[in-house]
Amino acid sequence: MSALDRMAMTVLQPGFEGTGFDGAGFEGAGFESARARRAVPPEWLLRALADGLGGVILFARNIATQEQTAALTAALREENPEVIVAVDEEGGAVTRLEAATGSSWPGNLALGVADDVAVTERVARRIGGLTAAAGITLDYAPVVDVNADPRNPVIGVRSFGSDPEVVSRQAVAWIAGLQGAGVAACAKHFPGHGDTVTDSHLALPTVPASREVLERRDLAPFRAAITAGVRAVMCGHLLVPALDDVPATLSRAVLTGLLREELGFGGVAVTDAIEMRAVAALYEPSEIAVRALAAGADVICVGVSSPGGRSVYDLRDAIVQAVREGRLPEWRLAEAAERVLGLAAWHAGQAGARAAVAGETGAGAVDDAGRALGLAAASAALRATGAPDRPVLETAPLVVRLAARQSQAVGRARSFGLAGALAEILPGTAEAEVGEGEALPDLSDPRRPVVIAVHDAVRHAWMRRLLDEAVRARPDAVVVETGVPGAPVGRVHLATHGNAAVSARAAARWLTAGPGTASP
Repeated sequence: MSALDRMAMTVLQPGFEGTGFDGAGFEGAGFESARARRAVPPEWLLRALADGLGGVILFARNIATQEQTAALTAALREENPEVIVAVDEEGGAVTRLEAATGSSWPGNLALGVADDVAVTERVARRIGGLTAAAGITLDYAPVVDVNADPRNPVIGVRSFGSDPEVVSRQAVAWIAGLQGAGVAACAKHFPGHGDTVTDSHLALPTVPASREVLERRDLAPFRAAITAGVRAVMCGHLLVPALDDVPATLSRAVLTGLLREELGFGGVAVTDAIEMRAVAALYEPSEIAVRALAAGADVICVGVSSPGGRSVYDLRDAIVQAVREGRLPEWRLAEAAERVLGLAAWHAGQAGARAAVAGETGAGAVDDAGRALGLAAASAALRATGAPDRPVLETAPLVVRLAARQSQAVGRARSFGLAGALAEILPGTAEAEVGEGEALPDLSDPRRPVVIAVHDAVRHAWMRRLLDEAVRARPDAVVVETGVPGAPVGRVHLATHGNAAVSARAAARWLTAGPGTASP
């Protein structure tokens, strides 16, 4: 294998199938014994790591338990000690390590609403402990997009809010907490995905803002993150006409002119997954990879790989061919590979920080103190309108959940579980899920309290219509909004500012708490 081949492998970061224990009888609780056994990643992946593959990205499909994940990442490092192991662990709705149970910590909007930077740093440090114990190098968090449009289908509660000053200071605190635990943070989605109404997983979003607005609003949190020493920045698949006429991921004006030269970022620039339709509808994967590297990206993130890993080697070969044809300067590929190896070296130097956080957090397990922190942070984000008698609920309610399809960014994470959280306090709580085009259940029994749970009702006309219908049928209904809140509806309207599992528990406790409990 040539040095050029190896450099091309270094800049790739594919996903893969399996937990490392597939077919070995380690199901469910059996994964607890994973530490005593060696994980066996796919053969093609081990071969690619030996050939210099610079990174991998883990998804919920790769994760069963903390110990299994740690065994898997250890096996990867046996083949390549410098491999970057990345994951999307934002807290809140987007979690991979806690996908089966829901995150123990609220997401960014909840943290932004409370706006307590000390709490945010502690939450991020806890997430750092969780990821560090799993063997993670790079966490694709925090989201530092300013959620300028409440109709945004993919950012929403993943953002710290719509105020760039709040987003900036919260981002700095989050980065300090995570990187203080010895795990690299990544600010995303450059140059700002907040002012869009299109999900880049499905199509190419356009950011309509002027350069002046971008500078004042969208770029401010990235400047703050870079000043704070964030190790990586992820570029979004966005069309920003004020900057260029090609998607940002493929734009030298964005990745080199703006990110490197104007903002002074010297860390690792990562693409969002190249199979997302925003760019995949325009070019083949190999062309996206070559153009992104030429524009200034250092890491090509590929969420899905073909069986046997042929697609990874095809990308390598396309990059090498582009260098030989003069389409991609060799110095640019060498620069990208050097930055990847530099991040690996930074991670190796953070062993002391990871050991310290392991002593604080119980080697990654979410202990009672971590759960208490998560619940307190989620509770601080609750906002109620109306003048409710307390407790709001004394008997088991019917929870009607108006459910829209989640963004692909959420993946397999467990959805908001208000009914389950209420059932732990009020046994007999029932749930009815209603989707678009479906009718409300019977709400006529006055002895049964009704709770209407919605997420981002401001984005869904059908949801608002059913919500109004439900409140007309039951004026005493309680409305719980778990997304970006719009105008309050109902006798009591409780906004959680997030749909993490811990936000459901916080809402359930508030709804059932007595009159001595402070109102949010």
